[in-house]
Formats: sequence, C-alpha cells, structure tokens
Amino acid sequence: MSASLATRRVLSAFLAAGALVGAAALPAAADGHQRDHRARQSSIVIGEVQYDSPGRNDRSARALNGEWVEVKNTGRHAVNLRGYTLTDRQGNRYRFNDFRLDGRSSVKVHTGKGRDTRHDVYQDRRDQVWDERDSATLRDNRGNVVDSDSWDGRRHHHNH
Repeated sequence: MSASLATRRVLSAFLAAGALVGAAALPAAADGHQRDHRARQSSIVIGEVQYDSPGRNDRSARALNGEWVEVKNTGRHAVNLRGYTLTDRQGNRYRFNDFRLDGRSSVKVHTGKGRDTRHDVYQDRRDQVWDERDSATLRDNRGNVVDSDSWDGRRHHHNH
C-alpha cells in the first residue's frame, strides 16, 4: 500500500469519526436551549378545562367534582395512560394508574372523590386545584410534556 493511500484512509476515517462526533454534539447543543419535551406525535392531549366549579364554590363533593380537566385521545388506537401525570402551576399532581383510554375518546379528571369509570376519574382531593389563573400540564410516563394549557380567567392559551 502506498503512503498516499494509507494517508487517505487514515484521513477518511478521521473525517468520518469527526462527522459522527459533530452530528452527536449538534442535537445536544440544540437540546439545551429552551428544552421542550413535547411529544408532538402524541395523540393524547388536554381537551376542555372546567377550572371554576359552577354554582357555589364550597368544598362539597359536588363543587370539587364540578372542577375537571379533560384528557383526550385524538388517535384511533387505545393508549394506556399508566404513569401519565397531570399537574397544575402549584405542583399538585394526579398520576394515572392502569387506565386504558380508547381511541377517539376522553376522560375527565375530577378534583374530588368518586368511583373511577371509563369516562371519569377522581383525584380524591378535599380542596380545589384549578384556580382562575392556572395551567394544566400533561406528561407521559417518562416525564415528557405531552400537552399544556393555561388560562388567566378570561382566555385559554393552549400549547399543543
């Protein structure tokens, strides 16, 4: 093998390795800037939000369960929401247990106590969670933000 051929092979291998290192470093650098974990391909989204319970705003079961956040599956296939979490701005968290959400269906996550069904689940709380100015953040079972919604008493700011 000639010296120039050996040099070209070494140089070629070096450049290929550099390209791999450069490609690996690029997403890491881009990832550090305003990290956004939204899984855009997810069919699971936040739907409607009832943050201010209709009627009297006391701590009754009716008032607490009149406050809810809807989680929707916009896809055709069922998704197991086990480990998914729904949090408010103050850090109150609801974690789904083994819950299968059928395709093109939804479930309302109520604040108060009740018996979980296919369309309604309950956080079993004694105090209201969703304030007039608040946000709801839905994360998957790995902690990645799937969807979020915020409101200021007048307007919703939905961030799919």
